[in-house]
Amino acid sequence: MNRTATAEPAPAPAPGAEQYLALDFADSVVALPGGRFLDLLGTPEAAARWLTERNLAPADTELRETCSIRMRSLREHVRALFTSRIDGRPAPSAALAAVNEALTRVPTASPLHWDPVRGPYRTAPHPTDQTVDHALGVLAADAADLLTGPDAARLTACGSVPCNRYLLRSGRRHWCSVRCGDRARAARAYARRTAG
Repeated sequence: MNRTATAEPAPAPAPGAEQYLALDFADSVVALPGGRFLDLLGTPEAAARWLTERNLAPADTELRETCSIRMRSLREHVRALFTSRIDGRPAPSAALAAVNEALTRVPTASPLHWDPVRGPYRTAPHPTDQTVDHALGVLAADAADLLTGPDAARLTACGSVPCNRYLLRSGRRHWCSVRCGDRARAARAYARRTAG
């Protein structure tokens, strides 16, 4: 997938993103007309901004490229799980493993080590790794809650081409935004005109 960066502003969150942070996370890469993509996690700075705007990291968080790569990787696995749920297919084993790994990596206590001179001592993970592990754990847990909870049946993909976002369906709404709904209606109208 060609993820060309664009200066286009981020769209408003899709319906359901206010309830499920994992939905907002999955939608952090947006397909735009003309084969362009807006990736809100595309750089370490953008990924740190995304985390801080959602209160998953302190405002002064600085990420390295490896951290933003981990975030983008988990995002693709969450997207794969959402797609398999929507399509009624079995969940990809790699996606399940990635989400489960994120769930289990959240540090609950500092590890105990032994030093021949000092004796037992405890260490904390690298602060950035701990922040990213915590954020990915929260996002993975939220994705699992969505996929296994009462709203799972409402999870759908936006019905407007080329949009790749997910939303929680409400009534007959099948679009993530008014813009996508307008685009889908215009495409249907054009198809009717050209078919006649």
